[in-house]
Amino acid sequence: MPPRTSPSERQRRLGTELRKLRLRAGMSGDAAAELIDAERTRISHIENGRVDVPRNGLYRLLRAYGCAEGAYFEHLMAMAHESGKGWWGQFSDTIGPAARDLAELESRSTVLRTHEPLLVPGLLQTQEYARATVGATEADPQRADRYAQFRLARQRVLTDASPLAYHAVIFEAALHTRVGGPAVMRRQLLRLIEASRLPNVTVQVFPFEAGNYAAHTQSFVIYGTASPDLDTVYLEHPMQPVFLRNGDQLDEYAKMFDRLSELALAPIDPESAPESHESRDSLSLVQHVMYTL
Repeated sequence: MPPRTSPSERQRRLGTELRKLRLRAGMSGDAAAELIDAERTRISHIENGRVDVPRNGLYRLLRAYGCAEGAYFEHLMAMAHESGKGWWGQFSDTIGPAARDLAELESRSTVLRTHEPLLVPGLLQTQEYARATVGATEADPQRADRYAQFRLARQRVLTDASPLAYHAVIFEAALHTRVGGPAVMRRQLLRLIEASRLPNVTVQVFPFEAGNYAAHTQSFVIYGTASPDLDTVYLEHPMQPVFLRNGDQLDEYAKMFDRLSELALAPIDPESAPESHESRDSLSLVQHVMYTL
């Protein structure tokens, strides 16, 4: 089988980790190729995500690279043998590889932290809101419907048997942007409150009066796993999304998210009584915006 031309993010990430481990071990590509009875070019293809590595070959490489057995080791073994054809495969007729990469990342994450400055995050959107956001850039109604269905299908990571821990900080501007009109926005804001009832979901609003913190205009998502070495930061870009894997970059975005969370209002708590709100929190702000609709 010829090398693939468009590796998935999972395939690229595995290759990146294998290259990092090989270089850290001080092993040449030729020596690594001998371990799996392959040509030198195959190691290059593996490290670029263009070809797969057999399970027994991967095991030999990891052991030779000095990778100790544990969460990181097991995650790499699992990443190599995931088919990449989860539920998102049924949307391949419409949804591009970058969006399917996100669904796959979400499926293997245990923690997801996101900041959105202009829109409600996809995992918290109602069907109407999702359809309205997609319809702004997709002229074909059937394709727009398909995109919206895909976005809603991704939300299963919040409610499945082992849901991920989800924390969103949303800039107040997103609450005032009337996507789809007042009625759609009102139902979307209600959805934020309802989603916050889930024990694994935390939603905060970053208010206008919090000031001009440097990161508050930037959209980003931090995908965390049981093995921090495999965490990923996703930056949306109109031409091509960016996936960051460098430890220093990950630390920087984690610090930015922590600071955003500190500056934001207290999380939405649907169980708190309105009369107990001595100071403004995320719930009271969402309710105020709903009232203006």
